[in-house]
Amino acid sequence: MTSDHQSGVTRRSVLSSLGATAGLACAGTFASFGPARAQDLRTVNLQLGWLASNGILGEVAAAEQGFFAEEGLELDITAGGPNVDGVASVASGRAALGSISSSPSLMLARSAGLPVKCIAAGYQQHPFTYFSLEKNPVREPKDLIGKTVATNGTARILLQALLAKNEIPEDEVEVLVMGSDMSPLMTGQADVVTGWKTNTSALEVIGDQRVDMSLWDAGIQLYANPYYVTDQSLSDEPELVNAMLRAVSRGWGWVHDNPEAAVDLLVGRYPNLDREAELNTVDMVLDYSFNDATAERGWGTMTKENWQAQLDTYDSLGQFENAAPAVDDVMTLAPLEATADTRPNYGG
Repeated sequence: MTSDHQSGVTRRSVLSSLGATAGLACAGTFASFGPARAQDLRTVNLQLGWLASNGILGEVAAAEQGFFAEEGLELDITAGGPNVDGVASVASGRAALGSISSSPSLMLARSAGLPVKCIAAGYQQHPFTYFSLEKNPVREPKDLIGKTVATNGTARILLQALLAKNEIPEDEVEVLVMGSDMSPLMTGQADVVTGWKTNTSALEVIGDQRVDMSLWDAGIQLYANPYYVTDQSLSDEPELVNAMLRAVSRGWGWVHDNPEAAVDLLVGRYPNLDREAELNTVDMVLDYSFNDATAERGWGTMTKENWQAQLDTYDSLGQFENAAPAVDDVMTLAPLEATADTRPNYGG
């Protein structure tokens, strides 16, 4: 995915966007897949937390290759956008399935009382990265000391978590608020800028002198593009949840085997996307989607231990307005276990 405006989330930003989403009746851009709506197919809506991008290569492929139809389903996709994460749309039942940029959004939503639960992790590692230049490199957290970091306002909590994890006092690092533009690094306003590594178009301005330090390698190991449903869906319609997960996972497996064709399907569905840029990015997207963990346990796998570590980090930083939610209220492995035989077991 190429949007990084939701890479980091604070309690206030999430709750604000949840409230905004609650006032919308399926707002956003819809994409319906299939030559025509068949009477015997049940339409399911996937609510995104971002604008349509390479983060839905697998969903587009699954719909176009008939994987949803084989489950008796037809897929609608509702795009998100700035200040809309879509969690409230899923929580209210307007969408059957959601996918959001970063896992902390679901922890914060659960703490706020929304009955949603993660069922799979689309990206095994989060692409959020700190970018610097070879002439003044930041290769590990300690290199941030004395530096000026330009980051998105909602991503400041990620920097705070990184510093806390590595026992670096916050006053040792100066912070500037930026958008998605990487120019502060090139003009000397900042020593470091942040964004998603998959945002290849925005990163072109930095050139071949770029030095990367990922949030994951710095010790804050979040999931990206987590999928979630409501507690009610899990209890009342578990087979629907499993069917959606089977279709999506098969779609991502098809992308793994047919990356160029998958890009063509995506750009055909969303012609505003640049084909060349997407071709340059698809291998990186697949590297985040498949690794040793997916080779062992299949696409979408995640661990309770990782989720608990995330909860502990956000709790230690005072991000939960109410008590920190229990890990079993935030995520469940049941749909992954139920679909273990059909989810593709590819490595990175």
